[in-house]
Amino acid sequence: MCEGMSSIRYRDIGGTFMKKRWYDYLWIVSLLYLFLGLFNILFAWLGLLCFFTPLIIAVVGGSKAYCNRYCGRGQFFALLGGRFGFSRKKDPPRFLKSRWFRYGFLTFFLTMFIVMLWNTWLVLSGIRELSKTVTLLWTFRLPWHWAYHGSAVAPWVAQFAFGFYSVMLTSTILGIFTMVLFKPRSWCVYCPMGTMTQLICKARSGNNVSLSQNYKENPYIMQSEQ
Repeated sequence: MCEGMSSIRYRDIGGTFMKKRWYDYLWIVSLLYLFLGLFNILFAWLGLLCFFTPLIIAVVGGSKAYCNRYCGRGQFFALLGGRFGFSRKKDPPRFLKSRWFRYGFLTFFLTMFIVMLWNTWLVLSGIRELSKTVTLLWTFRLPWHWAYHGSAVAPWVAQFAFGFYSVMLTSTILGIFTMVLFKPRSWCVYCPMGTMTQLICKARSGNNVSLSQNYKENPYIMQSEQ
């Protein structure tokens, strides 16, 4: 072994060794986010960082660096499906990568996001009371009252937190489902944030930008059909 090699942590990717970087551990942040939401729903507001950061990077830098390098959720799927073998590692069906499905899912996602904002407005305006529930897959309402701790904040603040946590938890469940059935990071193919940043990059450059164009060192990010 070369001198000093034992003091550096490496990972095996595609037969090569790469030095561990700080952002390789962002999957811990994603897990911590979901864990904290079990005890205090207000932590769900931190998820806005995962919403705006990819968009800012795409607008300012014109790249999908967040998706390919900094996405903790994608790292988590790669870890579960790759290192721990919870993935069948099969190619996803073509429709999952198709333009109509990705744009259709983005439209549906944004519609549900607007509904979430509308529900927050209803609570803010006093028309509706705070709903202490988390909605999974936009359908199943689960009681989550233990994560709400009184009137320290306005009810609408908590309502937004319940809604946003529902979105984050639902997308994680969908990602795990497609991770098990297909390749570890199959979620990245139709992730709404990935689709939005891809559109922004296309608008900036005037060219097609794939899900793996910027940083090809991650073997679990698959290129979408243009």
